[in-house]
Amino acid sequence: MTNTISIDEWLGVIEREYLSTFVKDGGAAVKFAVSAEERAPALREKLRHRCEALDYVFVAVDAVTSRVHMPQDVFFGLASQVDWRRATRRVILRLLAGKDYRVDGIDPDGAGNVIDAVARANGLEMPSVLAELRPALQNEVAKNANMARAFRNAMRQLCLNERETGEPGQYTGQPLLDWLTGVNTRIGNVRPFQIHTAINRITARHFIESALYWVRRAGYAGTVVLLDDARVTLARNPRDGRRFYTRAMTMDHYELLREFIDGVDRLSGTLLVVAPGYDFIDDQSARGWSLYPALRTRVMDDVRDRELVNPSAALVRLS
Repeated sequence: MTNTISIDEWLGVIEREYLSTFVKDGGAAVKFAVSAEERAPALREKLRHRCEALDYVFVAVDAVTSRVHMPQDVFFGLASQVDWRRATRRVILRLLAGKDYRVDGIDPDGAGNVIDAVARANGLEMPSVLAELRPALQNEVAKNANMARAFRNAMRQLCLNERETGEPGQYTGQPLLDWLTGVNTRIGNVRPFQIHTAINRITARHFIESALYWVRRAGYAGTVVLLDDARVTLARNPRDGRRFYTRAMTMDHYELLREFIDGVDRLSGTLLVVAPGYDFIDDQSARGWSLYPALRTRVMDDVRDRELVNPSAALVRLS
């Protein structure tokens, strides 16, 4: 069997070579960490812990609960784990700080009105602060070509909705949050916010890229996405009541992964860790990487030492 590397040793390299430097500076990488199914929870928790310590947004998408062959479901899985209002408040504070407002000590996690908090900290009325915030939102969010038009409209509207009290039942931005997270994808619910684009198989990639960019605009170090797709390689339906992927679905999933690899330059400040089981690299497996050679050639080892493991390789085998 090919040499393996321990989870802690591999994560140490990932933190040192990627999270603390390359990804933090805006780069992006896709890594495959193959392990036995029982090791997946350990990988998830250890990676989450490191992300929290480094101020990364950590997202775990599981093929059991999300249709990982559908890009829109991958986005919904990501979006449902992002605290959009907290990110929005962080963006507001950064924009107002750029306008020379005092924002020190104002907690983006607070339940109060963050714009009003800035106004009080500067001895001003909220309308005057809002008057300066609106053009900043227009220039830095609504006109920011790094994000899809519908997404930037949504973020601008979320920022403006933070002028509300935030009391239960009074937050009018909830339709936007439901649209982003897939709770309610009907366009009619978000048309009042000047949004006319659905999040579907065609547009989802642009929304994923936009969301990852927005996380960095909010001041986070970046985003780490752990995609547990061990379920995808099951060749036979175990009839256990959980999601099963047909051959065609598996092909679609592998194609999506290949697209992420080829378009990695558009994933701002992101580390995507794909965590399949050992069936993925088994050439005899009916659902392994041999099913889709375009993906296999992108992650396989061209040259491999018989004794040493390259922890920076695109694919590693975890012990």
